[in-house]
Amino acid sequence: QVQLVESGGGLVQAGGSLRLSCAASGRTFSSYAMGWFRQAPGKEREFVAAINWSGGRTYYRDSVKGRFTSSRDNAKKTVYLQMNSLTPVDPAVYYCAATAGWGTRAPSSRYEYDYWGQGTQVTVSS
Repeated sequence: QVQLVESGGGLVQAGGSLRLSCAASGRTFSSYAMGWFRQAPGKEREFVAAINWSGGRTYYRDSVKGRFTSSRDNAKKTVYLQMNSLTPVDPAVYYCAATAGWGTRAPSSRYEYDYWGQGTQVTVSS
């Protein structure tokens, strides 16, 4: 079992930065791949980023490539999402998730993840 708690959300001006954290508890955190998803009002939850167990592989949706960076510190049982150059298309509730599988491609579907946090709100002002 893995329990996840997101933090770091808030209000930032367009062009600014935020770093989200996802703290995990439970066993075998280091063996899980981690994902970030977001959901804006009236829209479906969408994939943002994924990182494998070692942090050596990352994958991002096209709209955040070059702006967002995912990393992890397994000793601290924490995964991060550094968000730079935030735009008005980025506001949403951001969720972290955990999956035991990676396979031949990065898991980018919400149905591939087994554990979810409660989410943290990111708001971007113009």
